[in-house]
Amino acid sequence: MNLSELNKHLELIQKLHKAQELYQNISAKTLGATKLDGMPHGSGVGDKVGMLAIELADLEARINYLKFEVQKNSVGVEAFINNIDDDLTRMIFRLRYLHGYSWREISSFIGGKNTEEAVKMICYRYLNS
Repeated sequence: MNLSELNKHLELIQKLHKAQELYQNISAKTLGATKLDGMPHGSGVGDKVGMLAIELADLEARINYLKFEVQKNSVGVEAFINNIDDDLTRMIFRLRYLHGYSWREISSFIGGKNTEEAVKMICYRYLNS
C-alpha cells in the first residue's frame, strides 16, 4: 500500500464526514412560519419543504454510497495497518487513515513531545522504508 492509495481512502472518509455534517445542518434548518392561506406570496411560487426534502434524499444517497466505498476500501487499509510492528506508528496510521483525523489532532492524542511535523514524519518515514 502506498501513500496515494492511503490518501484516496482518507479523502473518501473526509467526504463522508462533510456530507454527514451537511445533512445534519440541512435537516436541522427550520423554514420559519408559513402562512397557509392558499394564496401565493412573493415573486414566485416555490415549495421550500419539497426542495429541502429532495436535497436531503440526495445527500442521504450520497452518504450511503460513500459509506459503502469507505467500507470496501477499509479492508485493505486495515490489513496494511495491522502489519505495522511499531505501536506508535500503527496508532498514527489508524487515527489518520481509518478515522480521518488531522495531523494536529493526532499529535494531540499521542501527546508527549510529538508535534504535527513529528507525527507526519513518522508516517512518511515508515512509507518510505
